[in-house]
Amino acid sequence: MTLSFNHETCSGCRACELVCSLQNLKIINPSKAMLRVMPRFPEPGIFQVAICNQCGACAEACPTGAIHRVKDTWRIDMKKCDGCLACVSACPENVMMVDDDGMPYKCINCRQCVEVCPRDALSFK
Repeated sequence: MTLSFNHETCSGCRACELVCSLQNLKIINPSKAMLRVMPRFPEPGIFQVAICNQCGACAEACPTGAIHRVKDTWRIDMKKCDGCLACVSACPENVMMVDDDGMPYKCINCRQCVEVCPRDALSFK
């Protein structure tokens, strides 16, 4: 299953970003969320969300083999990761993030963003 987005129902509330940072990083900081809500200018009220589609580009770029597939989700094995950040540069959606220690992190399909979305703009298919 992959995360999908329907721009027609998104209100831009950014609740998904809040819950993502809280669930995965234990902080309320939308700038560290593993998805991005962006207004589509010049159209007021229209939003786009950059999400991880689990394409595997990060795994292909990883020189240490630290990113592996678990069911439908690419996961980072931090014991193997050397912090080179090749995966971050390779992400076509720009949703691979870097923590305060300089290590990469990404969406793990925790589904919290889908559950908190009040307009059903996010879903798993």
